[in-house]
Amino acid sequence: MDRRVEKKKTPWKKFAIAAGAVGLVVLVASVVMDASGGRSFKVAEGRIVVSTVTEGTFEDFIPVRGRVTPLKTVFLDAIEGGRVERVLVEDGTMLKKGDLIVELSNTTLQLEVTRNEALVTEQLNNMRTIELSLEQNRLAHKRNLVEINYQIKRLERQVTRERELIKTNAISQAQLDQTEDELEYYRNRRAVTLESQATDARLQETQLKFLKTSGEQLETSLVFARKNLAALNVRAPVDGKLSGFNVEIGQSINRGGRLGQIDDPENYKLTANIDEFYLGRVDLGQEANFERGGDNFTMKIAKIYPQVANGQFEVDFVFEDEQPEGIRRGQTLQTKLTLGDATAATLIPNGAFYQDTGGNWVFVVTPEGDQAVKRNVRLGRRNSRFIEVLDGLEVGERVVTSPYTSFVEMDRLKLGGE
Repeated sequence: MDRRVEKKKTPWKKFAIAAGAVGLVVLVASVVMDASGGRSFKVAEGRIVVSTVTEGTFEDFIPVRGRVTPLKTVFLDAIEGGRVERVLVEDGTMLKKGDLIVELSNTTLQLEVTRNEALVTEQLNNMRTIELSLEQNRLAHKRNLVEINYQIKRLERQVTRERELIKTNAISQAQLDQTEDELEYYRNRRAVTLESQATDARLQETQLKFLKTSGEQLETSLVFARKNLAALNVRAPVDGKLSGFNVEIGQSINRGGRLGQIDDPENYKLTANIDEFYLGRVDLGQEANFERGGDNFTMKIAKIYPQVANGQFEVDFVFEDEQPEGIRRGQTLQTKLTLGDATAATLIPNGAFYQDTGGNWVFVVTPEGDQAVKRNVRLGRRNSRFIEVLDGLEVGERVVTSPYTSFVEMDRLKLGGE
């Protein structure tokens, strides 16, 4: 009978597979993990920059590239919009204060000013009428008092005479009583008239003051309306050079629209953008220097704009003594902004590693030179060439100052050949 023959098992294949897997794990671990358990990365020495820690003088400055702009600029805006009727000058023209630049027309504004003039005139006339009425009322009170005082004086004399006559029975008692009653009536009437006059005078004074204030406000409003109408003829507010002026006849200008600007043609300033890292160290009055034609020129920070845009903030420099000859608007100048006094310090060259570590740690090359180990450090000020070392490095040690982008997560670099 035939019977099934079973194949012998060969366990050595499983052992080989297991051994290969273990070897692969060991190989990967040997590449990634070093003897201390930290992460490591092998890198060719030719791909990195190694610099030596030195002792020297740290000059606290930063290079700043600035743009030449006019020291003073006055903008030309249309107070009231309108249609361009005449253009009398061209861009780049030197102007004197009061020179006519462009004429605008605005029918709506002209009609509005005309209506305002008529309204103001009517209101002023009404106030003059009220003032006249109040004055006439005051004069009427005075006339009444004159008449009342005359009657009182006449009746007092008549009562005196009649009291003498009644003793001789020349007149009747009834006539005397009538005269005395009339005298009392005029005395009472005078008291009421005086009270009314005092009240009217007080109210009149308040009302006249109000009317005077209202009249002044109306006249001021009319002056402003006429001034806006006159502003359709745009004139140069100061002496200077016209720039940014580009309008054509027939063009419509919106209210408040920018027509151009007038620049100071002789005096300039420097406008520069500085990295926001230095925002807390830049202050008014700090000096900047630059060379031109063999001469050194000094400037000071006159204004700081604290708004940060694209990681930078803006400052204005003004020339301290004299400005260089031949500079023109739009030209760029390379300057050196001094942030502090020069001091002795431990230094390392400024490199791209700072952006990757924030200055908190660096890779330090071991004395054997075959690897670089991550070390926490404390760095201080920096300029375009050097960074001040405050703690963590000794003079003579070597550090990697090239970018750490490829191995920023590593703890150790193994240095090798190409």
